[in-house]
Amino acid sequence: MSAGPVFVRILGTLAEGALTALQVAVGAFAIAVLLGLALAVGQTFTRHRWLRWVIGGYVEWMRNVPALAHLFLLYFGLASLGLRLSPLVAAVAGLGLVGAAILCDVFASGLKSLHAGQREAALAAGLTPLQALRWVLLPQMLRVSLPSLGNYVSQLLKDTSIASAIAAPEIMFFARNLVTSTFETTLIYLAAMLLYAAMILPIAWAFARTERRLETQR
Repeated sequence: MSAGPVFVRILGTLAEGALTALQVAVGAFAIAVLLGLALAVGQTFTRHRWLRWVIGGYVEWMRNVPALAHLFLLYFGLASLGLRLSPLVAAVAGLGLVGAAILCDVFASGLKSLHAGQREAALAAGLTPLQALRWVLLPQMLRVSLPSLGNYVSQLLKDTSIASAIAAPEIMFFARNLVTSTFETTLIYLAAMLLYAAMILPIAWAFARTERRLETQR
């Protein structure tokens, strides 16, 4: 059989893994944003030194231990204690917890770049601290953090490939299975690369375009 039909068939098989990769990325991104934002707010505005130490320790640990080790701990380690997570849940949780540490630094840097007087003025105008954060600080912080956030999303999509190590059925999981059954190594890994590029490049373009539009509105 010629390479063309074989390549198309390979792409069709790997596309199922691409859907799983997107599911993992979306779930991990949601955890990373929500937890990362909470950690950043706590680290920036808390008056308790011990809380800053705890958040700082979490960030340093998660950033400096390989993400694959966290996935193994969640999938294999918890299973040995009687708590069995599905590969998909373990991948989402592991990548989300690591992402929270990354975005904590991103969001905290964005918050610290804002003039302290803005929060004080919002509070003086009668807003509660939560309202000041929601309506005054967060919109500006997100604009400042957008380039780093775009880089994180692109990296997260690439990092979904490590989920295959715990049998999550994403692109590389299907690719390895196809290699062992068809031995079409070059075509299979080329197709995998194209699928990752097809997911990542439009997202990177969308973030870059949004950033340019926000710059013109200043």
